[in-house]
Amino acid sequence: MKRLARANADDNVPHRGSYALGGGRVAALDPPTMWRATTVQACGLWPFASGSGAPMTGIPLGQHIHTGATVCGDPLNWFTRARYISNPSLFMLGMPGLGKSTLINRMLIGLSAQGVVPLVLGDLKPDYADTVRALGGQVISIARGVGGLNILDPGAMGAAAAKIGGQAGQALAAETHGRVLNMVAALLTIVRGVPISDHEQSVLSACLRHLRERTPQGQTFRLPQLLSVLEEGPPRVRQVTLDRGQESRYRDAVDPLHRSLLGILDGPLGDTFASETSTRIDPDATAVCIDISRIGEADGQLTAAAMLAAWSDGLGTVAASHALADAGLAPRRWFFTVLDELWRPLRAASGIVDRIDALTRLNRSLGLADAKITHTLKDAEALGNEADKAKARGFVERAGMVACAGLPKAEMEDLGRVVGLSRREIELVSSWSSPPGWAQDGGHEEPPGRGRFLIKVGGRPGIPIRVAITDTERHLHDTNTRWIANGEAERLLAERAAAVRAVTGGDLPVAAAPTTDQDDWPNDEPGYR
Repeated sequence: MKRLARANADDNVPHRGSYALGGGRVAALDPPTMWRATTVQACGLWPFASGSGAPMTGIPLGQHIHTGATVCGDPLNWFTRARYISNPSLFMLGMPGLGKSTLINRMLIGLSAQGVVPLVLGDLKPDYADTVRALGGQVISIARGVGGLNILDPGAMGAAAAKIGGQAGQALAAETHGRVLNMVAALLTIVRGVPISDHEQSVLSACLRHLRERTPQGQTFRLPQLLSVLEEGPPRVRQVTLDRGQESRYRDAVDPLHRSLLGILDGPLGDTFASETSTRIDPDATAVCIDISRIGEADGQLTAAAMLAAWSDGLGTVAASHALADAGLAPRRWFFTVLDELWRPLRAASGIVDRIDALTRLNRSLGLADAKITHTLKDAEALGNEADKAKARGFVERAGMVACAGLPKAEMEDLGRVVGLSRREIELVSSWSSPPGWAQDGGHEEPPGRGRFLIKVGGRPGIPIRVAITDTERHLHDTNTRWIANGEAERLLAERAAAVRAVTGGDLPVAAAPTTDQDDWPNDEPGYR
């Protein structure tokens, strides 16, 4: 007691407490507890509490890493309601396994609850199929022996053009022709490895018009019939070849194209794209996922072709929906498309970037928000020529939002020259790419960057967030099921099935149609909240 009294009598008492017995010495100081509350609840704390300034418009994504504030956002709401961005698109980059698809999965669920229709066009693992089923949507499988897609089928656009009729229907039919032509040219580019010529594109266009004029309304034609037209050589097709009545000139003009089409029909793509469409996209579905996960990892050509065909078919469905709404024949619907693993088709062939750009460039005028996902900007650098590289970088430059998961420092510095990153932001995101520490007890350690993202909008400071998923999301979205032991995998699949049944059984709200009846992108705030 005397020692403690002497310690307390000393004017220089250590801030951790006296060393004497009973002096209250602590080894470490606990940080003060942080609390968040509304200005009404915490009004007595002023001026000691301050707002975080985190955006609150859109889908709840997670917590601000530095302030703990809830951060909300998605490309559709930030374009229509908050007006933070001028283009309703998101470009996401990050190393594998850090949660990119998990964040997109949350946006899908939230936007579906707001009446937006999610379209996952080419699900490779699959990452989103269970979520789409839980939302009451449609899952379409494409692979050899599983399901096919007729690339010459006008699909929803052709049906909408016939239903609308008149000048508007003719305009939509012309757009349908262009989309089919673009898709055939994309497949030929994949097979050849180089783009087709403008002359060959003109020949293809003439063949497609010839077939369309001679096919009864409501019926479709397929690749074998396109080859028959080339073989036959009707006057309309011969006219664009400048054969001048000479058979040899006609054959010289069309034989390279004929050989390439035979390469599709009799090659690795024929089983999937030369037959009738196995399952068409339902224009009234609450969500759609085109599952291509059964295509082998090593089958790069078929994977790229399936992704492009899925994008073309899905975006054609969007165009058809808006055309029907413009004609007063259907309610207005908004869409959110997910284009995952963007690097796969980019590497398939030279010139494929032009096809992707043509398919996805006009999303703002189509009432369409989109998310493009890839690993790094190095995916663009792997392209064959500088023109393709510049166009691929343009995907990032045109994006309204850019979300970065963990990336190496060199990659972040390259990205900083495109979107404008500060030195502190580069160091923060690059620290998330580090591997987890060595577990001393044989347990499992999470990578330090899992679930952490930096959201950039123009020149504004980035918003670092941490995403914490719910049990339902975890059961619906596990991309590592093949690495789980048999018993654990069975348990996980049972839990996932139970989660799907719970959602489809009515425990969660089913997506409703948007309440707005304005134009595709109204100037006023939309009617849903």
